[in-house]
Amino acid sequence: MIPQPDILIVGGGLGGVAAALAACRAGRCVVMTEETDWIGGQLTAQAVPPDEHPWVERFGTTATYRALREGIRAYYRQWYPLRSEALGLTELNPGAGRVSKLCHEPRVALAILEAMLAPHRASGLLTVLTEHRAVSAEHDNDAITAVTVRDLRGGTRRTVAAPYVIDATETGELLELAGVEHASGAESQDEFGEPHAPAQAQPGNQQGITVCFALSHHEGEDHTIDRPGTYDFWRAYRPEFWPGPLLGFEAPDPRTLEPVPRTFVPNPELDPLDVSADQSADAGDKELWGFRRILARKLHRAGAFDSDITLVNWPLNDYWLKPFIGQEAEALDGARQLSLSVLYWLQTEAPRADGGTGFPGLRIRPDVTGTADGLAKAAYVRESRRIKAVTTVVEQDVAIDAVGPYGTRHYRDSVGVGGYRIDLHPSTGGDTYIDIGSVPFEIPLGAMVPRRVRNLLPAGKNIGTTHITNGCYRLHPVEWNVGEVAGALAAHCLAEDVEPHQVQADDKRFEEFARVLDRAGVQRSWPDVRGY
Repeated sequence: MIPQPDILIVGGGLGGVAAALAACRAGRCVVMTEETDWIGGQLTAQAVPPDEHPWVERFGTTATYRALREGIRAYYRQWYPLRSEALGLTELNPGAGRVSKLCHEPRVALAILEAMLAPHRASGLLTVLTEHRAVSAEHDNDAITAVTVRDLRGGTRRTVAAPYVIDATETGELLELAGVEHASGAESQDEFGEPHAPAQAQPGNQQGITVCFALSHHEGEDHTIDRPGTYDFWRAYRPEFWPGPLLGFEAPDPRTLEPVPRTFVPNPELDPLDVSADQSADAGDKELWGFRRILARKLHRAGAFDSDITLVNWPLNDYWLKPFIGQEAEALDGARQLSLSVLYWLQTEAPRADGGTGFPGLRIRPDVTGTADGLAKAAYVRESRRIKAVTTVVEQDVAIDAVGPYGTRHYRDSVGVGGYRIDLHPSTGGDTYIDIGSVPFEIPLGAMVPRRVRNLLPAGKNIGTTHITNGCYRLHPVEWNVGEVAGALAAHCLAEDVEPHQVQADDKRFEEFARVLDRAGVQRSWPDVRGY
């Protein structure tokens, strides 16, 4: 038997975990479901090191997100054989990757997230149902009354009722199940006047997904996988907006669209302490091995590791032939086949600096991803269904071209902050990269409040953004911030006998809730920083 919760959280990704933490700290009973057997979403099951803004070590996140980051570093300091120079680094980057100041293995993040939730599970306030997926929802009088979830292991169904329901799924699937008004794909230019929106709405035009995987390299060994069934297709595939075959080391620069060669040198001799990760200065994606490296062997005592570990989330394995929302099984199968084809190409045909071809010593790492085949447990989904919200964040609110480099839009109901370029990967509608400079932004509570439904809150990429602005609101710290606010708001509404719409609309009620966030260490405005 599971307890009758105050709050049901459907989805155990970063936003779901943050929501559970906030609600439990407020003394509320929570049930959280998760489709895979790992909580943590894009940081763990999807195996994506965090994409973060350049000020992350000083400000621009919630206190609990900083605790997560520092917990990850503490884990490495306690349990890994770090060399003394690395051990003493306050801002330790375990993988010395260039995408983030904190690149690390998925299992380490999982360990810290589990530790953060542990006291609430022990107290009985939190019940976590892994390998459970929502299959239906009951709703009446503009409220969700119950959600039915299915145990993916045995097929058992459970119906859970709760006063508040939080949708922390990767695709906003609860919005569909509960009949909550939402958007997917690209809005039309007429709807919001966004300069980069298409003339007509394109619901099926969604950013590509990626099935990530981890690699190490062992010279002189042969770890070549079986030839994937669709390898011939992917080997010959040449997108119209690509400078050559997708399986190649030349790809567009996302910001300029000019063809740029990528380099690939496993286990480089560069001291990882010399690596700088700052996407405002350098996107860091031109050297593939080091881009998302999650373990740097040379940060550790000699002989502890015979290879780095790198995470493959590159231009080569973005999948955009079918939209994930609406064709989930087909898109997932296609993305998995693409990633295996990328690996096989790397092992057998990729050009080497010495003039040869293929890196048979590349070994896929099931131990890193926690799967039998070495591919991530879940696809990295960049774009979700999005609620039709009281407030919709549009391109003109955040793009540097619209507001200037210091033009942060201030919201009277700000509940957090984030910062990232508007970064859209190639999409299922045939679009190439849309990568636009943006300013550090605020998260308006109005973007988290559905226009009609009274007891559902979003906790991820399903907030009131557009196809365009999702490109900067979709990253790890913002998803965590949104989830933390959702959990805190549901708990606050229960305690004060108010509804989210009332908190958002009434200045006095919002000020009371804002004090809750301030006490929890949720930063709600930026200092004077420049966009990039």
